[in-house]
Amino acid sequence: MNKIYFQGTYGAYSHLAALSVYPEAKVLPCKTFDECFHKAIVEPSCKIIIPESNRITGNIGIEYLIFKHRLNIYLEHFQKIEHNLLGLKKAKLSDIKEVYSHAQGLSQCSKFIKENNILEHIRADTAGSAEMISKNKDIKKAAIASSLSADIYGLKVIKKNIENEKGNLTRFLVMGKHISQPKFGDKKYITSFLFKLKSKPAALYQSLGGFAINGVNLTKLQSYPEKNTFDSYFFLCDLDGHIEDPKVQKSLKELGLHCEDFHVLGVFEADKLRSKK
Repeated sequence: MNKIYFQGTYGAYSHLAALSVYPEAKVLPCKTFDECFHKAIVEPSCKIIIPESNRITGNIGIEYLIFKHRLNIYLEHFQKIEHNLLGLKKAKLSDIKEVYSHAQGLSQCSKFIKENNILEHIRADTAGSAEMISKNKDIKKAAIASSLSADIYGLKVIKKNIENEKGNLTRFLVMGKHISQPKFGDKKYITSFLFKLKSKPAALYQSLGGFAINGVNLTKLQSYPEKNTFDSYFFLCDLDGHIEDPKVQKSLKELGLHCEDFHVLGVFEADKLRSKK
């Protein structure tokens, strides 16, 4: 059975995403993102699943680990984020006076919290908050977390889908040490790579010209400062297409002329939800 590591506690949205992608895998938690990446290095047969960005709140902030470890990306998965108010089995909404969750969970449910005059407390993660409520046994306290957390920690879903905006998605990346990519076919692909430009005026402008000329669409372009400096930057980039597509190859060849460093992180099928977002 394959192993896949996630950051957080059982019941976290990363746990839910891992089960959605690999329902038969052995899913194991790590305390930090750094630990996840370390597991992938020392256990080449395993995979890790990492949240990369959220539709509402933007980047999660794991780019420095992507640059540092340069693991291969096998696939992307868009996980629907549905927040629920979880409490003890006998609790009703009118009983709840305090709520615990990750800062983003609280922020994404701010309207519901305000309407019900509930005092909020920030915790390290959503699932950990649910675990705390199950141990605390205080009917006045609740957590904002996934329905999976309710199942794991024996809690009641007092109110479903309490998020401010429906249809929130988090993009997860499945990564590992071994290099693997799908054969070029008629499906929709994403090629992900990072690069560092040569130090010269208008370098970024010149380097991106090949994509425009060849009609290649960039879906992500993010800069990140090199360690201990603010005048040297890496760029993390995703494009629509397979690296074996002649248009993509021409674009990347043009980019390479302007680069000090270039590294392909992965080629993978685009998640079907991309067309629905």
